[in-house]
Amino acid sequence: MKKGKSYLDEKGKLKVDIYSKHLAKYQKELVKLQEWIKYKGLKVVVIFEGRDAAGKGGVIKRIHESLNPRVVRVEALGTPTEREKTQWYFQRYVSRLPAAGEMVLFDRSWYNRAGVENVMGFCTKDEYWEFLRSCPNFEQMLIRSGIILIKYWFSISADEQEVRFQARLKDPTKRWKLSAMDLKSRDLWEEYSKAKDTMFDYTDTKISPWYSVPADDKKKARLNTIRHLLSKIDYKNVPYDDIALEPRVIEENYVRPPIEDNNFVKNYYSS
Repeated sequence: MKKGKSYLDEKGKLKVDIYSKHLAKYQKELVKLQEWIKYKGLKVVVIFEGRDAAGKGGVIKRIHESLNPRVVRVEALGTPTEREKTQWYFQRYVSRLPAAGEMVLFDRSWYNRAGVENVMGFCTKDEYWEFLRSCPNFEQMLIRSGIILIKYWFSISADEQEVRFQARLKDPTKRWKLSAMDLKSRDLWEEYSKAKDTMFDYTDTKISPWYSVPADDKKKARLNTIRHLLSKIDYKNVPYDDIALEPRVIEENYVRPPIEDNNFVKNYYSS
């Protein structure tokens, strides 16, 4: 960037043109990372946790939208079934872990137990403390098995969260994002803060650290997270085989069925 120019607009937010330019650049790099993961048979897990409305989904979308869903997939588990509730807590997450040549993006993860399950009383205190004790060992086991584990915590202010909740309430395309749990979290801000602090005390380890993302500015958070993710894996360009498109061969004896026999979607924009 030339001297004297700023990334920010008059409101202190990241400029739209700067955001678009850098996002396009980073998404090209993500494709290179994807191909490297596939080529080298890496197993990558990226966890996205944080406050409600902190923008986790937006970051995941920008990472995933240009990539091959067979290589990079998103896991967003719902409420456990009655059977899953009787299993070892980590069991249903283990089944979603990557095989060689895959990257999995967890839109919330096993850390539900340290956050919403604990605060909302969906687990017992014994289950909660057992999770905090066993989670570092579980993650150490994953890392020793060859999994690259990266954990992000998205943080926003109470004022910014309220702005986003109000925006969701007014936008019919985002109304579904405002769940009953989100509404309850508004009244339990301090309880969730305490839960996050305790979670970090137990699980922010040298072998598996948390990376905090200030997310009041969504665009900054997206770019900072993607750039950081790219920096955590030493990837290189994978050489592609040269492909020459030969002239298309036309089968002269092929007779196409009458086009009138097909059912077409109506052209609503014909004029």
